[in-house]
Amino acid sequence: MIYHSLSELTQRQKSGDPVGIYSVCSANPYVIRAALRQCKADDSLLLIEATSNQVDQFGGYTGMKPADFIQFVHQEAARQGLAQEQLIFGGDHLGPNAWQQLPAAEAMAQARVLIAEYVQAGFSKIHLDTSMRCQDDPTGALAPEIVAQRAAELCKIAEDSRSSDHQVGPVYIIGTEVPIPGGAHEQLNGLIPSSAADVRDTIAIHKNKFKRFDLDAAWERVIAVVVQPGVEFGSDSIVDYQPELTRDLVNLIENQDSLLYEAHSTDYQLESALTSLVADHFAILKVGPQLTYAMREAILALSHIEDEVLKFRSGLTGSNIRSVIIECMHKEPSRWQQHYSAVPGLRDYELLFSLSDRVRYYWPIAVLQSALTTLLANLSVQEVPLSLLSQYFPQECVQVRTGAIDANPVNLIYERIQSVLRAYARACSIYQPVTGENQ
Repeated sequence: MIYHSLSELTQRQKSGDPVGIYSVCSANPYVIRAALRQCKADDSLLLIEATSNQVDQFGGYTGMKPADFIQFVHQEAARQGLAQEQLIFGGDHLGPNAWQQLPAAEAMAQARVLIAEYVQAGFSKIHLDTSMRCQDDPTGALAPEIVAQRAAELCKIAEDSRSSDHQVGPVYIIGTEVPIPGGAHEQLNGLIPSSAADVRDTIAIHKNKFKRFDLDAAWERVIAVVVQPGVEFGSDSIVDYQPELTRDLVNLIENQDSLLYEAHSTDYQLESALTSLVADHFAILKVGPQLTYAMREAILALSHIEDEVLKFRSGLTGSNIRSVIIECMHKEPSRWQQHYSAVPGLRDYELLFSLSDRVRYYWPIAVLQSALTTLLANLSVQEVPLSLLSQYFPQECVQVRTGAIDANPVNLIYERIQSVLRAYARACSIYQPVTGENQ
């Protein structure tokens, strides 16, 4: 294992070793299993993060509370024979995000319960995000002092919620200048990275507020600052990393003794860009929608194979999964209607193929799960024909022929997700090639 903790990762980075870690921001079972498979193959640490809207004290949109999420991942890890010591659990955007419609006092009360439950459940990496306006806050962006004050308040709750048998407290992430979760709403042409001066002020203000709350020991465990490195994706556009635009940010963090950067919305960046980000001290790379996009991509490819197989195999009923996805999304439009076109044809195209992948919210629906079960069953009757595998899974077909994987449809889904994770693992210098791969 290249490093054994996030603190050791920080030490390696500060010594000039360009290593990093990717953060899997998803609660999807297929994504979690694929990530665990890749972790086991690489003998690495795996950082899995739940966001404040996915998992909270009421269940979030996944139906899981913090302890439920950790139990779910531990169960999946045990099935794969993975040691719990290789897992790091993070909480992302922990703050009043889900309660912005309430007055600040009420929203922060909910946020205090949220962060306490995350820490008590065993989450050891905490992103303190108090940047959002609440109902009675002044209009416009919150003053940095208010953001830092609220972050320190929540850090105090986190410290007080630690179990007595935890010798080392959680590590913290500060900073809130991040892309819109799940991708931007509009076509993008470029982004301006965070100002080094603003980041310097963010660090100083937070450090001062932590001191006022007697959180000096907790400040020693602040390992990263979230900034905008100039990366983003929209429904059908990607803004690529440009290292020449972040020189001031790189110089700033190199003069901070124990701080690194955390980069959000790195989905769809080229592997060369991910490698450059890690070299530039963006050592924590967050990825989420690209993983469920890869899953959806594999499932739609399987559906096209199913269409062909049904022409010459009798006794099978088609899953019609592409139509089922569209129908489910039309019945519950709240997850996408503010983001996609009102033009019917274009809208349905975006529903299926948008890089933002809002299909990810719909997989738990029973009728869609049933269609997926039918699809996988239809293609498990016998091995997927090699010609169709070559047509719809060309890269995976090579791995099947070299014996690296088999053509089971579930494995093909995992493999498509893992192909994304391997790019991240290579960029972070933690990838271990599989024998026979790419031959």
